[in-house]
Amino acid sequence: MARFATERARAFYAETYDTVVPDWPGEIDFYRGLAAKTMAKGQAVLEIACGTGRVAIRLAQVGVDVVGLDLSAAMLAVAREKSREMSNVRWVEGDMRSFDLGEAFGLVIIPGHSFQNILTADDQVATLRAIRRHLVPRGLLVVHVDQPEIDWLGDLTGDRGGVFETTDSFVHPKTGRSIRTLQAWSYEPATQTAISHKVWEELGPDGQVVDRLDRGAIRLHVVFRFEMEHLLARCGFTVEAAYGDFYRQELRDDSSEMIWMARRRVD
Repeated sequence: MARFATERARAFYAETYDTVVPDWPGEIDFYRGLAAKTMAKGQAVLEIACGTGRVAIRLAQVGVDVVGLDLSAAMLAVAREKSREMSNVRWVEGDMRSFDLGEAFGLVIIPGHSFQNILTADDQVATLRAIRRHLVPRGLLVVHVDQPEIDWLGDLTGDRGGVFETTDSFVHPKTGRSIRTLQAWSYEPATQTAISHKVWEELGPDGQVVDRLDRGAIRLHVVFRFEMEHLLARCGFTVEAAYGDFYRQELRDDSSEMIWMARRRVD
């Protein structure tokens, strides 16, 4: 699971998340379509690793009953503030590997590569089994993960690994200050772990760095296609589709995403 170097870094990430993390093309319409079918059956939606409510709130805005689960109290605080006028969305602090809400959902989603925070096979299985317990029979699970780019991962084991590069710049939504993001990636092939180390620099009017915040290294599991298929089968799911984007295009060699749709098997 993601671990931040300091509480200040965790708070900064929560405050700026909505500014720096865009929607994937077609993503929100994709989830809204599935949520509408779920709502028509009188069922609710559960979002795992909901963060600041980037997806969950958009679903609730069209009338769907939504529960958002996340491990980060800082992220949930932002979500609660954004949805304070909404009565059909509820936020729960919990671990995706071991949560127990005492209710079942027609649709469970894990957007934004969040499943890749789970680093071991045992924890992957625990997560999927916890989700299965929260789905109605034949309920639908959607997992969005990154399609591994083999050439890039290979480069990270060589000279590119651990090298910081400027990857983004933005204005802090609360302070109005200019922020520059530097990021370094590395890769451990033996554990299929990509490591992202990020640093934020606050810039003064003259472009000089006036403050620096180190997020620390975040470890992310690189999920391969048939690994995901085996995991779902092992945990009591039947794969319905695996898409290469949110427009339901075929998963191909050049796809950047994997969107898995799987149903809870009936015992």
